[in-house]
Amino acid sequence: MRALKLLPVIIVVLLLLNSYVIVGPGQRGVVVRLGAVSDRVLGEGIHLRIPFVESVVKMDVRIQKEQTETAASSKDLQDTHSTVALNYHIDPARTNWVYQNLKDEYTQRVIDPTVQEVVKAVTARYTAVELITQREKVREEIRDILHTRLMQYNVVVDDFAIVNFRFSEQFTAAIEGKQAAEQLALKAQRDLERIKVEAEQKLTQARAEAESLRLQKENVTPELVELRRIEAQLKAIEKWNGYMPQVTGGAMPLINLSQPGQ
Repeated sequence: MRALKLLPVIIVVLLLLNSYVIVGPGQRGVVVRLGAVSDRVLGEGIHLRIPFVESVVKMDVRIQKEQTETAASSKDLQDTHSTVALNYHIDPARTNWVYQNLKDEYTQRVIDPTVQEVVKAVTARYTAVELITQREKVREEIRDILHTRLMQYNVVVDDFAIVNFRFSEQFTAAIEGKQAAEQLALKAQRDLERIKVEAEQKLTQARAEAESLRLQKENVTPELVELRRIEAQLKAIEKWNGYMPQVTGGAMPLINLSQPGQ
């Protein structure tokens, strides 16, 4: 009798517990009525539902990241291996469609295969060198195609990045050799330009010195020579100590002027 009396209370409690649902931040609630997905999508917050008739499946609509390893061939048939990262989110207004058609398997069933296919298709349009030199262009092209393709499944592309490009060892060695040769050629060119500049500087200096000597020669006159001779004699007189030199030279033979016995 006591159990029968408590039965209505238990039923009321169960009805109350099953009459509302809380959808958390970054989520959407897909309402399933008697096993069928309805058009009703619940936003964040508390919502009422019909107990035992409606259930709510919570789907994450925040931005998610999927990193994938891909292998492809370039336009010049070079094997390429790339690591790519895709940032995406489910269209909040179409969460019920995603659940009804893909449930929570949209990454394995849609995103990964599409990324693999698009990366291979775009990579085949460029040579290996172009994949390196035009990386940003390749990234934007892949992102735009992925945006169009994934929107068919109500998956919105937020961003796409090429984390890394890897090539065969032979191609990598060839690229490194080419870069080393270019660096050597650039160094040789710079050395040649430096030598040319130094030679021009020396030539300019030699010309300046020759011009200076020429001007000095033109300025030498008999009067200037006589003036320089007089100046030299005056300096010699200023330095004379008053004694005759013991030995003289010049055009005459050297004569000792000292007295015999001295």
